[in-house]
Amino acid sequence: MKIAQIAPLTESVPPKLYGGTERIVSYLTEELVRQGHEVTLFASGDSHTSAELVACCDVALRLNPKAQNHIPYHIAMLEQVRRRAEEFDVLHFHVDILHFPVIREFAQRTITTLHGRLDLPELAQLYAMFDDIPLVSISDDQRRPMPPVNWLGTVYHGLPREILPFCPKGSGYLAFLGRISPEKGPETAIEIAARAGMPLKIAAKIDAVDQAFWTDKVEPQVLRHSNVEFIGEIDEQQKADFLGNATALLFPIDWPEPFGLVTIEAMACGTPVIAFKRGAVPEVIDDGVSGLIVGSVDEAFEAVERIGGLDRARVRETFEKRFLVGRMCSDYMAVYRSLAGDKRFAIGSRNYRADNSGGQACLTEPAA
Repeated sequence: MKIAQIAPLTESVPPKLYGGTERIVSYLTEELVRQGHEVTLFASGDSHTSAELVACCDVALRLNPKAQNHIPYHIAMLEQVRRRAEEFDVLHFHVDILHFPVIREFAQRTITTLHGRLDLPELAQLYAMFDDIPLVSISDDQRRPMPPVNWLGTVYHGLPREILPFCPKGSGYLAFLGRISPEKGPETAIEIAARAGMPLKIAAKIDAVDQAFWTDKVEPQVLRHSNVEFIGEIDEQQKADFLGNATALLFPIDWPEPFGLVTIEAMACGTPVIAFKRGAVPEVIDDGVSGLIVGSVDEAFEAVERIGGLDRARVRETFEKRFLVGRMCSDYMAVYRSLAGDKRFAIGSRNYRADNSGGQACLTEPAA
């Protein structure tokens, strides 16, 4: 198939440091190319891919101090996509909602994976206006706030098998990886580690919008507790050591997390996850196998004491069973083929839904 992948321009594909959506776009693109498909990637010019790269800006916008407004760059990219739309069997968008007015004429050859939160009040009216646009969720829980829309399926993220190597034993510290923001709970992670009497290493980026939260809420806690080490942003190579050597990953989120890419990155290393029961956590983590799901700081403290009883080899096995890139690619290919008219995956009164354990397709009633 001839497939276009349209990525956000905020980070390169793959990102040099932090960046979940662009990382998934990279893994999917490379696997599609490996399987023999003709893939064109619309992304920043500093991206690295075996697909045809259409550079829509010179460098990732977050790394370009001159790019004060990101929207013009994305609008220009979408115009390039529109002009070339007839070249592709399927156009796969990863840019939230910006493209909706642009793709009306060829919407039925597109899918849009929604990577972010959907519970913001202003979104419901907008999605109701574009209820014909084919959408894919990254967890079933992500759909809950949405009005009736054209869901084609849920496809969980997947990683290359060898991207993060298995580490059979942790080194006695807890890890927090991601972004410094209120919804991610870094201050809660510090509280859990302090109560457990364990070292905590925090590897995270700080966006400008969250600088005040860091300065007022998190940094004083880091300075107060001698067991806490703030590392900052890390790259993929550093991530393998950081996650692999951890006794557990702390995931104390306080928002409806659509997926939580870092949780399966930890699983790939064999590192179990202690996660609050929010959003997609119960879908991603097998409680008692790949991690422990908790409802409070008290339960998280108790989980730290129990986490050593989980078998790290089984954590890795769970990752390989559920979250490899080949399964993700298979699920997306089933959606692509449904758009291309393959009657085995016909879209009509029923919607495609991936069986995420094995990558096979089935059909279910539409989700509201």
